[in-house]
Amino acid sequence: MTSSTVLCVVGTRPEAIKMAPIVHALRRRRGLEVRLLLTGQHRDLLDQALASFGLRGDIDLDLMRENQSLSGLVARILDGIDPLLERSPPALVLAQGDTSTVMATAIACFHRRIPFGHVEAGLRTGDLQHPFPEEFNRIVAGRAATLNFAPTEGARRALLREGVAPETVHVTGNTVIDALLEVARGRPALPPGLPRQGRLVLMTLHRRESFGPPAEQVLSAVRRLCAAFPDLHVLYPVHPNPNVRDLAHAVLGGHPQVTLTEPLGYPALVAAMQRCTLVLTDSGGLQEEAPALGKPVLVLRDVTERPEAVELGVARLVGTDPDRILAEAGTLLTSPAAYAAMAKGVSPYGDGRASERIATLVAAAIRPHRATRRPAAPHAALAQPPMPLPLADGAPAQ
Repeated sequence: MTSSTVLCVVGTRPEAIKMAPIVHALRRRRGLEVRLLLTGQHRDLLDQALASFGLRGDIDLDLMRENQSLSGLVARILDGIDPLLERSPPALVLAQGDTSTVMATAIACFHRRIPFGHVEAGLRTGDLQHPFPEEFNRIVAGRAATLNFAPTEGARRALLREGVAPETVHVTGNTVIDALLEVARGRPALPPGLPRQGRLVLMTLHRRESFGPPAEQVLSAVRRLCAAFPDLHVLYPVHPNPNVRDLAHAVLGGHPQVTLTEPLGYPALVAAMQRCTLVLTDSGGLQEEAPALGKPVLVLRDVTERPEAVELGVARLVGTDPDRILAEAGTLLTSPAAYAAMAKGVSPYGDGRASERIATLVAAAIRPHRATRRPAAPHAALAQPPMPLPLADGAPAQ
Protein backbone atom coordinates (compact mmCIF):
# COMPACT_ATOMS: atom_id res chain seq x y z
CA MET A 1 0.00 0.00 0.00
CA THR A 2 1.06 3.60 -0.51
CA SER A 3 0.76 6.83 1.45
CA SER A 4 -2.40 7.62 -0.55
CA THR A 5 -4.08 4.25 0.05
CA VAL A 6 -7.52 4.07 1.67
CA LEU A 7 -8.28 0.58 2.96
CA CYS A 8 -12.03 -0.10 3.18
CA VAL A 9 -12.88 -3.05 5.42
CA VAL A 10 -16.21 -4.89 5.24
CA GLY A 11 -17.40 -8.11 6.83
CA THR A 12 -21.17 -8.39 6.47
CA ARG A 13 -23.90 -7.73 3.92
CA PRO A 14 -25.11 -4.42 5.46
CA GLU A 15 -21.54 -3.15 5.59
CA ALA A 16 -21.08 -3.97 1.92
CA ILE A 17 -24.25 -2.12 0.91
CA LYS A 18 -23.35 0.98 2.92
CA MET A 19 -19.66 0.96 1.99
CA ALA A 20 -20.16 0.41 -1.77
CA PRO A 21 -21.12 4.03 -2.56
CA ILE A 22 -18.07 5.23 -0.61
CA VAL A 23 -15.72 2.93 -2.51
CA HIS A 24 -17.07 4.22 -5.82
CA ALA A 25 -16.87 7.85 -4.64
CA LEU A 26 -13.28 7.44 -3.46
CA ARG A 27 -12.25 5.74 -6.71
CA ARG A 28 -13.48 8.79 -8.60
CA ARG A 29 -10.92 10.88 -6.70
CA ARG A 30 -7.64 11.33 -8.53
CA GLY A 31 -4.54 10.39 -6.60
CA LEU A 32 -6.22 7.95 -4.20
CA GLU A 33 -5.67 4.22 -4.25
CA VAL A 34 -8.66 2.37 -2.80
CA ARG A 35 -8.45 -1.23 -1.67
CA LEU A 36 -11.32 -3.34 -0.39
CA LEU A 37 -10.59 -5.86 2.35
CA LEU A 38 -13.15 -8.56 3.20
CA THR A 39 -13.15 -10.38 6.52
CA GLY A 40 -15.89 -12.75 5.35
CA GLN A 41 -17.88 -12.45 8.59
CA HIS A 42 -20.94 -13.22 6.43
CA ARG A 43 -19.53 -15.19 3.52
CA ASP A 44 -22.24 -15.70 0.90
CA LEU A 45 -24.28 -12.66 1.92
CA LEU A 46 -21.21 -10.43 1.66
CA ASP A 47 -20.26 -11.60 -1.83
CA GLN A 48 -23.86 -11.28 -3.01
CA ALA A 49 -24.15 -7.69 -1.80
CA LEU A 50 -20.84 -6.58 -3.32
CA ALA A 51 -21.77 -8.10 -6.67
CA SER A 52 -24.94 -5.98 -6.70
CA PHE A 53 -22.67 -2.90 -6.87
CA GLY A 54 -20.08 -4.33 -9.25
CA LEU A 55 -17.46 -4.76 -6.53
CA ARG A 56 -15.17 -7.54 -5.39
CA GLY A 57 -12.57 -7.70 -2.67
CA ASP A 58 -8.89 -6.99 -3.24
CA ILE A 59 -7.97 -8.89 -0.06
CA ASP A 60 -10.10 -11.67 1.42
CA LEU A 61 -9.39 -13.04 4.89
CA ASP A 62 -12.27 -15.57 4.56
CA LEU A 63 -12.81 -15.87 8.31
CA MET A 64 -16.35 -17.31 8.37
CA ARG A 65 -16.75 -20.42 10.54
CA GLU A 66 -19.84 -22.42 11.45
CA ASN A 67 -21.32 -21.37 14.81
CA GLN A 68 -18.36 -19.10 15.47
CA SER A 69 -18.10 -17.45 18.87
CA LEU A 70 -17.84 -13.69 19.07
CA SER A 71 -14.47 -13.86 20.85
CA GLY A 72 -13.10 -16.35 18.34
CA LEU A 73 -14.25 -14.18 15.44
CA VAL A 74 -12.73 -11.02 16.90
CA ALA A 75 -9.43 -12.81 17.56
CA ARG A 76 -9.28 -14.08 13.97
CA ILE A 77 -10.04 -10.63 12.56
CA LEU A 78 -7.27 -9.04 14.65
CA ASP A 79 -4.83 -11.77 13.66
CA GLY A 80 -5.78 -11.34 10.00
CA ILE A 81 -5.70 -7.56 9.75
CA ASP A 82 -2.76 -6.69 12.00
CA PRO A 83 -0.01 -8.23 9.80
CA LEU A 84 -1.39 -6.36 6.78
CA LEU A 85 -1.26 -3.06 8.61
CA GLU A 86 2.26 -3.80 9.83
CA ARG A 87 3.67 -4.77 6.43
CA SER A 88 2.10 -1.97 4.43
CA PRO A 89 0.26 0.65 6.47
CA PRO A 90 -2.40 2.56 4.52
CA ALA A 91 -2.94 6.28 4.88
CA LEU A 92 -6.37 5.66 6.39
CA VAL A 93 -8.70 2.74 7.12
CA LEU A 94 -12.50 2.95 6.80
CA ALA A 95 -15.07 0.63 8.33
CA GLN A 96 -18.83 0.99 8.62
CA GLY A 97 -21.33 0.24 11.34
CA ASP A 98 -21.24 -1.83 14.49
CA THR A 99 -20.15 -5.39 13.71
CA SER A 100 -17.28 -7.41 15.16
CA THR A 101 -15.37 -6.59 11.97
CA VAL A 102 -15.66 -2.86 12.66
CA MET A 103 -14.69 -3.10 16.31
CA ALA A 104 -11.70 -5.36 15.64
CA THR A 105 -10.54 -3.16 12.77
CA ALA A 106 -10.70 -0.07 15.00
CA ILE A 107 -8.60 -1.80 17.66
CA ALA A 108 -6.02 -3.00 15.12
CA CYS A 109 -5.67 0.53 13.72
CA PHE A 110 -5.37 1.99 17.22
CA HIS A 111 -2.59 -0.45 18.08
CA ARG A 112 -0.70 0.46 14.89
CA ARG A 113 -1.44 4.22 15.19
CA ILE A 114 -3.07 4.23 11.77
CA PRO A 115 -5.88 6.76 11.17
CA PHE A 116 -9.28 5.11 11.31
CA GLY A 117 -12.55 6.48 9.93
CA HIS A 118 -15.85 5.23 11.36
CA VAL A 119 -18.78 5.40 8.95
CA GLU A 120 -22.22 5.59 10.60
CA ALA A 121 -20.71 6.75 13.88
CA GLY A 122 -22.62 7.83 16.96
CA LEU A 123 -25.63 5.51 16.92
CA ARG A 124 -26.57 4.72 20.52
CA THR A 125 -29.33 3.09 22.55
CA GLY A 126 -27.56 3.66 25.90
CA ASP A 127 -27.93 -0.05 26.73
CA LEU A 128 -24.93 -2.35 26.20
CA GLN A 129 -27.23 -5.37 25.98
CA HIS A 130 -29.51 -3.96 23.26
CA PRO A 131 -28.40 -4.46 20.63
CA PHE A 132 -25.80 -7.01 21.68
CA PRO A 133 -22.90 -6.87 20.89
CA GLU A 134 -23.37 -3.95 18.50
CA GLU A 135 -23.75 -1.20 21.10
CA PHE A 136 -20.34 -2.06 22.59
CA ASN A 137 -18.75 -2.43 19.16
CA ARG A 138 -19.72 1.04 17.99
CA ILE A 139 -18.64 2.70 21.22
CA VAL A 140 -15.17 1.20 20.79
CA ALA A 141 -15.03 2.19 17.12
CA GLY A 142 -16.10 5.76 17.85
CA ARG A 143 -13.49 6.25 20.54
CA ALA A 144 -10.68 4.83 18.38
CA ALA A 145 -11.63 6.84 15.27
CA THR A 146 -9.78 9.89 14.02
CA LEU A 147 -12.71 10.62 11.70
CA ASN A 148 -16.30 9.99 12.80
CA PHE A 149 -18.90 10.22 10.03
CA ALA A 150 -22.19 10.70 11.87
CA PRO A 151 -25.37 10.10 9.84
CA THR A 152 -27.48 12.60 11.80
CA GLU A 153 -27.20 15.53 14.16
CA GLY A 154 -28.43 13.27 16.97
CA ALA A 155 -25.56 10.87 16.34
CA ARG A 156 -23.12 13.78 16.43
CA ARG A 157 -24.48 14.90 19.79
CA ALA A 158 -24.17 11.36 21.18
CA LEU A 159 -20.46 11.33 20.30
CA LEU A 160 -19.86 14.72 21.85
CA ARG A 161 -21.57 13.62 25.09
CA GLU A 162 -19.03 10.79 25.29
CA GLY A 163 -16.12 13.19 25.03
CA VAL A 164 -15.22 12.54 21.39
CA ALA A 165 -13.27 15.50 20.03
CA PRO A 166 -15.66 17.76 18.08
CA GLU A 167 -13.18 18.31 15.26
CA THR A 168 -13.26 14.56 14.46
CA VAL A 169 -17.06 14.46 14.00
CA HIS A 170 -18.76 15.27 10.68
CA VAL A 171 -22.48 14.98 9.89
CA THR A 172 -22.72 13.40 6.44
CA GLY A 173 -26.01 11.51 6.20
CA ASN A 174 -26.19 7.75 5.89
CA THR A 175 -24.72 6.11 2.81
CA VAL A 176 -27.49 3.51 2.75
CA ILE A 177 -29.74 6.23 1.28
CA ASP A 178 -27.16 6.71 -1.48
CA ALA A 179 -27.29 2.99 -2.25
CA LEU A 180 -31.07 2.80 -1.99
CA LEU A 181 -31.77 5.70 -4.34
CA GLU A 182 -29.31 4.42 -6.94
CA VAL A 183 -30.84 0.94 -7.00
CA ALA A 184 -34.48 2.05 -6.75
CA ARG A 185 -34.18 4.33 -9.79
CA GLY A 186 -33.32 1.25 -11.84
CA ARG A 187 -36.71 -0.37 -11.11
CA PRO A 188 -35.28 -3.70 -9.92
CA ALA A 189 -37.22 -6.91 -10.42
CA LEU A 190 -39.26 -8.52 -7.67
CA PRO A 191 -38.24 -11.93 -6.32
CA PRO A 192 -39.97 -14.67 -8.33
CA GLY A 193 -43.09 -16.39 -7.03
CA LEU A 194 -44.71 -13.51 -5.18
CA PRO A 195 -48.42 -12.87 -5.76
CA ARG A 196 -49.09 -9.83 -7.93
CA GLN A 197 -52.35 -9.01 -6.18
CA GLY A 198 -53.14 -8.24 -2.56
CA ARG A 199 -51.02 -6.57 0.08
CA LEU A 200 -47.47 -7.55 0.88
CA VAL A 201 -45.65 -7.37 4.21
CA LEU A 202 -41.86 -7.49 4.10
CA MET A 203 -40.38 -8.98 7.23
CA THR A 204 -36.87 -9.58 8.56
CA LEU A 205 -35.77 -10.95 11.93
CA HIS A 206 -32.16 -11.77 12.72
CA ARG A 207 -30.69 -10.00 15.78
CA ARG A 208 -29.12 -12.04 18.56
CA GLU A 209 -31.42 -10.56 21.20
CA SER A 210 -34.35 -11.88 19.12
CA PHE A 211 -33.20 -15.51 19.31
CA GLY A 212 -35.43 -17.93 21.20
CA PRO A 213 -38.72 -16.82 22.82
CA PRO A 214 -38.77 -13.31 21.27
CA ALA A 215 -38.55 -14.79 17.77
CA GLU A 216 -41.20 -17.36 18.63
CA GLN A 217 -43.54 -14.55 19.68
CA VAL A 218 -42.95 -12.60 16.48
CA LEU A 219 -43.57 -15.62 14.27
CA SER A 220 -46.76 -16.36 16.22
CA ALA A 221 -47.89 -12.80 15.54
CA VAL A 222 -47.27 -13.30 11.80
CA ARG A 223 -49.53 -16.36 11.75
CA ARG A 224 -52.24 -14.42 13.56
CA LEU A 225 -51.85 -11.48 11.20
CA CYS A 226 -52.31 -13.75 8.19
CA ALA A 227 -55.43 -15.27 9.73
CA ALA A 228 -56.89 -11.82 10.35
CA PHE A 229 -56.14 -10.55 6.81
CA PRO A 230 -56.66 -13.27 4.16
CA ASP A 231 -55.52 -10.93 1.36
CA LEU A 232 -52.15 -10.45 3.04
CA HIS A 233 -48.93 -12.12 1.92
CA VAL A 234 -45.70 -12.06 3.97
CA LEU A 235 -42.27 -12.16 2.34
CA TYR A 236 -39.62 -13.26 4.82
CA PRO A 237 -36.00 -13.53 3.57
CA VAL A 238 -34.58 -15.79 6.27
CA HIS A 239 -31.13 -15.19 7.71
CA PRO A 240 -28.91 -18.31 7.40
CA ASN A 241 -28.07 -18.41 11.13
CA PRO A 242 -29.54 -21.74 12.37
CA ASN A 243 -31.04 -19.99 15.39
CA VAL A 244 -33.23 -18.04 12.97
CA ARG A 245 -33.60 -20.37 10.00
CA ASP A 246 -34.73 -23.50 11.83
CA LEU A 247 -37.40 -21.72 13.86
CA ALA A 248 -38.72 -19.76 10.87
CA HIS A 249 -39.25 -22.92 8.84
CA ALA A 250 -40.74 -24.79 11.80
CA VAL A 251 -43.36 -22.09 12.48
CA LEU A 252 -44.04 -20.60 9.04
CA GLY A 253 -42.86 -23.22 6.56
CA GLY A 254 -45.64 -24.28 4.19
CA HIS A 255 -48.01 -21.48 5.22
CA PRO A 256 -49.97 -20.46 2.09
CA GLN A 257 -49.69 -16.72 2.89
CA VAL A 258 -45.95 -16.76 3.67
CA THR A 259 -42.98 -16.96 1.32
CA LEU A 260 -39.74 -17.95 3.04
CA THR A 261 -36.70 -17.26 0.87
CA GLU A 262 -32.95 -17.23 1.12
CA PRO A 263 -31.55 -13.73 1.80
CA LEU A 264 -32.32 -11.51 -1.17
CA GLY A 265 -29.82 -9.67 -3.29
CA TYR A 266 -30.01 -5.95 -2.65
CA PRO A 267 -31.87 -5.06 -5.88
CA ALA A 268 -34.54 -7.67 -5.12
CA LEU A 269 -34.82 -6.40 -1.54
CA VAL A 270 -35.32 -2.84 -2.80
CA ALA A 271 -37.97 -4.09 -5.23
CA ALA A 272 -39.75 -5.83 -2.35
CA MET A 273 -39.68 -2.58 -0.36
CA GLN A 274 -41.17 -0.71 -3.30
CA ARG A 275 -43.93 -3.33 -3.68
CA CYS A 276 -44.80 -3.87 -0.02
CA THR A 277 -47.44 -2.15 2.07
CA LEU A 278 -45.50 -2.19 5.33
CA VAL A 279 -42.32 -3.56 6.91
CA LEU A 280 -41.86 -5.65 10.07
CA THR A 281 -38.19 -5.76 11.04
CA ASP A 282 -35.49 -5.76 13.69
CA SER A 283 -32.98 -4.59 11.05
CA GLY A 284 -31.29 -1.22 11.37
CA GLY A 285 -30.93 -0.80 7.62
CA LEU A 286 -34.61 -1.26 6.85
CA GLN A 287 -35.48 1.34 9.49
CA GLU A 288 -33.45 3.78 7.40
CA GLU A 289 -34.43 2.63 3.91
CA ALA A 290 -38.15 1.87 3.97
CA PRO A 291 -39.27 5.35 5.14
CA ALA A 292 -37.55 6.91 2.11
CA LEU A 293 -39.82 4.76 -0.06
CA GLY A 294 -42.94 5.73 1.86
CA LYS A 295 -43.30 2.45 3.73
CA PRO A 296 -44.30 2.38 7.42
CA VAL A 297 -41.89 0.39 9.60
CA LEU A 298 -42.88 -1.52 12.72
CA VAL A 299 -39.64 -2.16 14.60
CA LEU A 300 -39.55 -5.54 16.36
CA ARG A 301 -37.40 -4.22 19.19
CA ASP A 302 -37.89 -2.39 22.48
CA VAL A 303 -35.17 0.20 21.81
CA THR A 304 -33.54 1.58 18.70
CA GLU A 305 -30.34 3.46 17.97
CA ARG A 306 -32.20 5.16 15.11
CA PRO A 307 -34.70 7.30 17.01
CA GLU A 308 -35.01 9.88 14.23
CA ALA A 309 -37.43 7.71 12.23
CA VAL A 310 -39.58 7.15 15.31
CA GLU A 311 -39.56 10.88 16.11
CA LEU A 312 -40.54 11.69 12.52
CA GLY A 313 -43.45 9.24 12.79
CA VAL A 314 -42.38 6.94 9.94
CA ALA A 315 -41.33 4.06 12.22
CA ARG A 316 -42.77 2.73 15.45
CA LEU A 317 -41.28 0.53 18.17
CA VAL A 318 -43.57 -2.46 18.78
CA GLY A 319 -41.25 -4.97 20.48
CA THR A 320 -41.97 -8.69 20.20
CA ASP A 321 -45.29 -8.97 22.03
CA PRO A 322 -47.73 -10.68 19.62
CA ASP A 323 -50.74 -8.66 20.74
CA ARG A 324 -48.91 -5.36 20.21
CA ILE A 325 -47.62 -6.41 16.78
CA LEU A 326 -51.08 -7.54 15.68
CA ALA A 327 -52.72 -4.34 16.95
CA GLU A 328 -50.22 -1.96 15.33
CA ALA A 329 -50.13 -3.80 12.00
CA GLY A 330 -53.90 -4.16 12.02
CA THR A 331 -54.35 -0.41 12.45
CA LEU A 332 -52.14 0.32 9.47
CA LEU A 333 -53.96 -2.25 7.35
CA THR A 334 -57.45 -0.98 8.17
CA SER A 335 -57.08 2.78 8.65
CA PRO A 336 -56.11 4.86 5.60
CA ALA A 337 -55.53 7.86 7.87
CA ALA A 338 -53.16 5.96 10.18
CA TYR A 339 -51.32 4.59 7.15
CA ALA A 340 -50.98 7.99 5.49
CA ALA A 341 -49.58 9.48 8.70
CA MET A 342 -46.63 7.06 8.51
CA ALA A 343 -46.22 6.70 4.74
CA LYS A 344 -44.64 10.12 4.22
CA GLY A 345 -41.98 9.13 1.68
CA VAL A 346 -39.14 10.86 3.52
CA SER A 347 -36.16 9.71 5.53
CA PRO A 348 -34.27 11.61 8.23
CA TYR A 349 -31.08 9.77 7.27
CA GLY A 350 -29.83 11.69 4.27
CA ASP A 351 -30.24 13.03 0.77
CA GLY A 352 -28.23 10.55 -1.27
CA ARG A 353 -24.93 12.48 -1.16
CA ALA A 354 -23.34 11.09 2.01
CA SER A 355 -20.67 9.10 0.17
CA GLU A 356 -19.45 12.19 -1.71
CA ARG A 357 -19.19 14.13 1.56
CA ILE A 358 -17.20 11.31 3.12
CA ALA A 359 -14.90 11.03 0.10
CA THR A 360 -14.21 14.77 0.27
CA LEU A 361 -13.38 14.61 3.98
CA VAL A 362 -11.15 11.55 3.52
CA ALA A 363 -9.24 13.17 0.65
CA ALA A 364 -8.71 16.31 2.74
CA ALA A 365 -7.43 14.25 5.67
CA ILE A 366 -4.95 12.35 3.51
CA ARG A 367 -3.75 15.33 1.48
CA PRO A 368 -4.21 18.32 3.79
CA HIS A 369 -1.55 20.28 1.92
CA ARG A 370 -3.54 20.22 -1.31
CA ALA A 371 -6.56 22.36 -2.11
CA THR A 372 -9.55 20.10 -1.81
CA ARG A 373 -13.16 20.95 -2.46
CA ARG A 374 -14.93 21.39 0.85
CA PRO A 375 -18.16 19.52 1.51
CA ALA A 376 -21.18 21.72 0.93
CA ALA A 377 -22.51 22.65 4.38
CA PRO A 378 -23.49 19.14 5.54
CA HIS A 379 -25.90 20.39 8.21
CA ALA A 380 -27.79 22.59 5.77
CA ALA A 381 -27.83 19.96 3.05
CA LEU A 382 -29.28 17.34 5.36
CA ALA A 383 -32.14 19.61 6.31
CA GLN A 384 -33.63 18.80 2.92
CA PRO A 385 -35.23 15.32 2.81
CA PRO A 386 -34.62 13.03 -0.16
CA MET A 387 -37.12 13.19 -2.98
CA PRO A 388 -39.88 10.60 -2.54
CA LEU A 389 -39.57 7.70 -4.94
CA PRO A 390 -42.39 5.97 -6.83
CA LEU A 391 -43.99 3.50 -4.45
CA ALA A 392 -44.68 0.81 -7.06
CA ASP A 393 -47.61 -1.40 -6.06
CA GLY A 394 -47.51 -0.88 -2.30
CA ALA A 395 -50.87 0.87 -2.06
CA PRO A 396 -52.14 2.24 1.26
CA ALA A 397 -54.76 0.39 3.20
CA GLN A 398 -58.18 0.37 1.63
